[in-house]
Amino acid sequence: MSFAASIITLYPEMFPGHLGVSLAGKALEEGAWSLETIALREFGKGRHKQVDDTPSGGGAGMVLRADVLGEAIDSISDPNGGARPRLLMSPRGRVLDQTYVRELAEGTGAVIVCGRFEGVDQRVIEARGLMEVSIGDYILSGGEPAAMILLDAIVRLLPGVMGNEQSGTHESFEAGLLEHPHYTRPQEWEGMAIPEILTSGNHKKIAEWQREQAEKLTRERRPDLLK
Repeated sequence: MSFAASIITLYPEMFPGHLGVSLAGKALEEGAWSLETIALREFGKGRHKQVDDTPSGGGAGMVLRADVLGEAIDSISDPNGGARPRLLMSPRGRVLDQTYVRELAEGTGAVIVCGRFEGVDQRVIEARGLMEVSIGDYILSGGEPAAMILLDAIVRLLPGVMGNEQSGTHESFEAGLLEHPHYTRPQEWEGMAIPEILTSGNHKKIAEWQREQAEKLTRERRPDLLK
């Protein structure tokens, strides 16, 4: 049973994007996960396939219609036979973190709605149980790039995707800290040498140094993580 992602979007041609190359692309080809896109325009109303309308109460921009999006969501079946979480990429949602990424990666997949315009009719959010998810405190032109980032974070954690399984556990945020600095050959570059401890062969001391460096960087750059 592979992780099944279903994307509702006005721009299905944007996918798989970068998810079709490197580790994610290889995993997609090998069936470690699947990706389907649902074109929201196909559920549009009238001769022009309208998917949005002016906001009730006035205001700028347009809002995705509840009836259109509701039909698009209802058209999706779960290939794994279970109830996948329904996510809406939204700047007002829960901020994505590694804990939630791991939770999603351990499931059977997700239905991801890519918002556009000023937003989505609140009624469909409530009626279809959409969990709003944000990738950060900034605004994008639509939910498609955010959906790709979410899937990128998930796919790399799926079984067998990363060649070295330790790669997924020795990274920023996995232990609540930013990752320690990394070095490789040459031994010296532009007058700067690799810290001697890293070439000492003393694995206990190396681990201690890496932990100290991770804590130092976290205190300096993301003290909020230490809370």
